[in-house]
Amino acid sequence: MHAWPASEVPALPGKGRDLRIHDTATGGRVTLAPGPVARIYVCGITPYDATHMGHAATYNAFDLVQRVWLDTKRQVHYVQNVTDVDDPLLERALRDGIDWVGLAERETALFREDMTALRMLPPQHYIGAVEAIPGIVPLVERLRDSGAAYELDGDIYFSVEADPHFGQVSNYDTELMRHLSAERGGDPDRPGKKNPLDPMLWMAAREGEPSWDGGSLGPGRPGWHIECVAIALDHLGMGFDVQGGGSDLIFPHHEMGASHAQTLTGEFPMAKAYVHAGMVALHGEKMSKSKGNLVFVSKLRRDGVDPAAIRLALLSHRYRDDWEWTDQVLETAVERLGRWRAAVSRPDGPSADALVEELREALSDDLDTPTALAAVDRWAELQTAGGGTDESAPGLVSRAVDALLGVAL
Repeated sequence: MHAWPASEVPALPGKGRDLRIHDTATGGRVTLAPGPVARIYVCGITPYDATHMGHAATYNAFDLVQRVWLDTKRQVHYVQNVTDVDDPLLERALRDGIDWVGLAERETALFREDMTALRMLPPQHYIGAVEAIPGIVPLVERLRDSGAAYELDGDIYFSVEADPHFGQVSNYDTELMRHLSAERGGDPDRPGKKNPLDPMLWMAAREGEPSWDGGSLGPGRPGWHIECVAIALDHLGMGFDVQGGGSDLIFPHHEMGASHAQTLTGEFPMAKAYVHAGMVALHGEKMSKSKGNLVFVSKLRRDGVDPAAIRLALLSHRYRDDWEWTDQVLETAVERLGRWRAAVSRPDGPSADALVEELREALSDDLDTPTALAAVDRWAELQTAGGGTDESAPGLVSRAVDALLGVAL
């Protein structure tokens, strides 16, 4: 599966700072100091609907992580999956009377278009669950053969008790885990399971649903968590720098994925930092496909909204915070974009050297984008007041905003 084209990231004078970021597993900030190549895995979409603001906010956060690393003169090895077969996708295709493969291809293509428009840097490896199945089956077989997984009516379940570190990503109590498991695709009440929290690794073929050759597992399709584990281990290995996604993935997805990988390899942890973006609400409720309270990137683009303004709207909120999308959020972003573009269109202006360092410091401090935007606002105000004669300043500001914030002026 191919990703989307990369926008050029301008080089800036000097060198950026190492990223200090909140780690869900420890509950505090960690300083990430990768080697020459930083490794990041971000969980991708289940393509049964278009890209909404919740998606965009999540991928914007991890685009910033990449930009901070690139500014430190590192390379970035970024991997993302597409869950192109899963119950929600099959249910939507059945509801709409369309082929599930065609639905997945259509929505994945639209996602690529949205990511390109928003100048999100693409992954080096963009892998669909279906194409990952040949690598998933041996992992499930290994877990089963080692006693870390078991069969129940043809389905294969992972035993969470096989991982001594289970629970150390979310740090949730059992009651909350069980509630979230039921809410987010698990089946804690299924009779016969060794532990209600045990997640499915391989679903035996169901009548009327797609299935693949599972070798000794029999025909079926993979569970949600093992999909990401197989892709991450194949392309990044254990101990990669950041496992990323929305905060709704903390449990069960990232918790279970970590346990799968740690049990398979005997190594801990799967990732050096578990980083999660907050949820975006509309009319007081989290945006979700099930509720249908969505603001789509593609719809805004069709309505003539500049993608740079959409990105500024996302940047106006700290990535870890839950926040609400409103017309005012977008209007403020459109006005800000206009001010910034007017400021950099002049032939000279106040020196921008200090601004570049302010942006670097703000972003290295747990991706503090509101502080970064405020710094550019101040420079634009000085520019409007005629506060400088540095001919290189407007160009440097434009390059810095592009390189570090992903906003093309």
